[in-house]
Amino acid sequence: MITIDGAAKSGSGTIVRYSVALASLLGKEIRIENIRAGRDKPGLRAQHLKVVQACQEMCRGVVDNAAVGSKKITYTPGGRFNGGEYSWDIGTAGSTIMMAQTLLPLACFARKPSKFRLEGGLFQDFAPSAYHMKFVLLRFLKRMGVRAELDIIRPGYVPRGGGIMEVRVEPAGKLKPLNLTEQGEIFSVKGIALSSHLKEKRVSQRMAAECQRVLSSYGYKAEIEKIEDESSLQEGAALAIYAETSLGNRMGSDRAGRPGRSSESIGRYVVERFIEDVKTSAAVDRYIADQLIIYAGLAEGVTRYSVPGITEHVGTNLWLIEEFLGARTKIDGNLIEIEGIGFA
Repeated sequence: MITIDGAAKSGSGTIVRYSVALASLLGKEIRIENIRAGRDKPGLRAQHLKVVQACQEMCRGVVDNAAVGSKKITYTPGGRFNGGEYSWDIGTAGSTIMMAQTLLPLACFARKPSKFRLEGGLFQDFAPSAYHMKFVLLRFLKRMGVRAELDIIRPGYVPRGGGIMEVRVEPAGKLKPLNLTEQGEIFSVKGIALSSHLKEKRVSQRMAAECQRVLSSYGYKAEIEKIEDESSLQEGAALAIYAETSLGNRMGSDRAGRPGRSSESIGRYVVERFIEDVKTSAAVDRYIADQLIIYAGLAEGVTRYSVPGITEHVGTNLWLIEEFLGARTKIDGNLIEIEGIGFA
């Protein structure tokens, strides 16, 4: 049995999610203690519990003490995930994207194609957005051999959630390493300005206009698609941009709306975070920096990529692949190097 301290490193729910995913892949029993011990609401939240239950269902496993608020769980997978169609509702505005990112590695190594229909939050603070996963993360994973698609069926925001997304994944076999040490020249910036039930306030137009205005002050032009949604369970908004570089890399930035947050402030925030990452000359943005780690650890060969900075999430994910996979990792300035185990 592998024992993981859930309060170590970032002490976040990421430790729970990826520990259960990696245990499922390896067929190893795990105990996770001190789950989110340093958080305002320690223990499992609804979105973490749903990930554990999903892995349990996919791998025919057994989990003890799985409940909202639990600070310790034991999980034993029953076998390798076979693939197939599954549907889960988080029941809150918890992040469906974090759930999808946890289940995706299992689907990469399944015996047949997988399809996940997930309901909950798609756009919120402190979590990846559906657009970033669709247009940035999956683009990098495609270069590693992952064939996955994401469709947004219905947007979902805080506090009601109710968003629906579908993820389809083909078995990948062994993953290929990446070599992303240089940024390249940015030649294209695209984006999406989404608003739900806010047409009269012109939220999509205002977010897009301010984003384009600030980008132009840095010498970039952007094509931003404006979407007026009426299907969401509540009012909400989100803005995302992603840039293409001459080396085939993508860098993204996004921001969700919330009461009291103006459309213009969202537009400015998205550009400012994007420019901060671009100025570091990194090959990937701050979000991709930690999201690629688990795939690099599973890949065959050495992955190298430069990042805007070494965050807590980067440190946490490097620690997890060392603990579970025995992958060798190295940080040299802003360059991450991971020797993968060639999992198949």
